[in-house]
Amino acid sequence: MHVFETVIALLLLGAALAAGARRIGAPYPALLALAGAALALMPGVPAVTLDPELALALFVAPVLLDAAFDASPRDLREHWRPVAGLALVAVALTVAAVAATARWMVPELPWPAAIALGAIVAPPDAAAATAVLRQLRPPHRLLVILEGESLFNDASALLIYRLAVSAAAAGAISGWGIAPMLLLVTIGSIVLGRVLARGTIWLTPRIQDVATSVIVQFLGTFGVWIVAERLHLSGILTMVVYAMSVARTAPDVIPARIRIPSYAVWEVVVFLLNALAFILVGLQLKPIVQQLDRAALLDYTRIGLTVCAAVILVRIVWATGSNLVRGPHTREGRRHAIVVAWCGMRGTVTLAAALALPADFPHRDLILFTSFLVVLGTLVVQGLTLKPLMARLGLEQDDAVEREVRLARLETLRAGADALAGGTVGSEATDLLRRKYQVRLEQAETRVDGPRSGAEAPNREREYATAAQAAMAAERRRLSALRADGTIGDDAFHKVEEELDRAELSAEAMDPGD
Repeated sequence: MHVFETVIALLLLGAALAAGARRIGAPYPALLALAGAALALMPGVPAVTLDPELALALFVAPVLLDAAFDASPRDLREHWRPVAGLALVAVALTVAAVAATARWMVPELPWPAAIALGAIVAPPDAAAATAVLRQLRPPHRLLVILEGESLFNDASALLIYRLAVSAAAAGAISGWGIAPMLLLVTIGSIVLGRVLARGTIWLTPRIQDVATSVIVQFLGTFGVWIVAERLHLSGILTMVVYAMSVARTAPDVIPARIRIPSYAVWEVVVFLLNALAFILVGLQLKPIVQQLDRAALLDYTRIGLTVCAAVILVRIVWATGSNLVRGPHTREGRRHAIVVAWCGMRGTVTLAAALALPADFPHRDLILFTSFLVVLGTLVVQGLTLKPLMARLGLEQDDAVEREVRLARLETLRAGADALAGGTVGSEATDLLRRKYQVRLEQAETRVDGPRSGAEAPNREREYATAAQAAMAAERRRLSALRADGTIGDDAFHKVEEELDRAELSAEAMDPGD
C-alpha cells in the first residue's frame, strides 16, 4: 500500500511539474528527470523492481503508436534523407562512440555490454523537443525531421540493443548471420504491421461503445507488440507500420463521438507513462546509489557525464557537418542544422531500454545509472536552453501547415455546400443549414483568397461567432441554474452539456481569428 500511495503522490507531482513546464516554456520531461533524480536521493522512498520484460511493452508501445499515428507519410517521403541520416547513420555513430568511450573508461566492461549501453542512449526523444518547438512555431521541416527521426531511430537502436543483449547472453554472435537476420526482421515486421492493421480496420467499425472502443485500442496496441516479440520481429518497426497504416483509414471508419474522447484518453495515458517511467527509474536507482560508497558514486557520475558529453558531441558533429541535415549551404540551412543538433534530448525509450536489461546483465547497475544521467543531462542542458537558442537564431515562423488547413477547410465546405444544393427547397431546416454553410464558406474563401468586398465578410463572420458564443454562454448559465435549483438532475445536465460542448466546437470554427 505504501508503494501505491507513493506512486499516486508522485504522479500528482508529475502533473504539477508538467503545468509548471508549460508556464516557463520548457519540456516537461526535463522537470520529470529532475524529480526522478531527487527520488534516488530521497530517504524513506521505497525501492521498486519492474519486470524487465514488461518495460519496453509498457512504456514504448503506446507512446510510439501515439506518435506514429500522427506522422505524415507525405512529409516523411519529402524529407527522407535527413530522417534516414539521423535514424541510421547518427544512431550507428553514437553507438560506436559511446561503446568506445565506455570501454576506455571501464576496461573490464564487455563489448556486448558497451554496445548495449550505446544503443540504449542513442535514440533521442522528439517529444521533449517538439513540446518546446511547437510553442515557437518553427519551420515545418524541422518538426518533420525530428518527429520522423524519433519513429525510426528507436527501431534501429533497439535492433542493435537486441543483438548486444543476445551476444552478452550467448557469449558471441555470428557476424555472417546478422545481415540476413536484419533483413528478415525488417521485412517480417513491415508485413506483420500491415496485416494487423487490416484486422484492426475490420474490427473498429463494429464497436459502437466509447469505453469498449478505447479498451480495444489499448489491447490492440499491446497485442501488436506481443505478437511481434513472440515472432522475434521488431516491435518498434511493427508498431510504426501498424499505426501509420491504421491512421490512413481510421478517420473514415471511427465516428466523431468515439474519436474525440479516445484522443483525450490517449493524451492522458501517454503523459502518465512518461511520468511513470521517470518515477520508476528514480526508484530503481535508489538501491544502486545506496550501495555505492562516495568514491564509487563519483566514478559512476564521471562515467555518466563523459558518456553524456559523447552523445551530445556526436549529434552536433553529424547534424552540422552533414549535408543531409543541413541542406544547401545557406544561412537558414545552417540555423536549421544547429536546432536539429541541439534537439538530442533522450527520454522514455532510453529509460525503458535500460529498465528492460536482464537482472544478471553485466554491469547492469552502471548502465542504468549512466543511461539516466544521459537522459537527465540532455533534458536539463539542452531542453532548458532550446527556447533561448530558438530566440537567438531568429528562425521565421512557418505557416505551411496553416495554409494547408485553410485550403482543406475551403474545399470541405464547398463539398458540403454542393451536397446541400440539391436539398428540399421549401425545408426550413435545409435553408438554415444552407445559410450556415454559406457564412462558413465565405469565411474560408476570405482566408484563402483574401476579402472580396472590404471587411464586410470578416465582420459578418466575427459577429456570427461572437453572437454564437454569447448565446452558448447564456445557455450554460441557465443549464447550471436548472441543476442548482433541482429542476433537472445530473444525468440530464451532462447530456445537454455534451451537446453544448459540440456546438461550441462548431462555433469556434467560425471565429475569423482561428
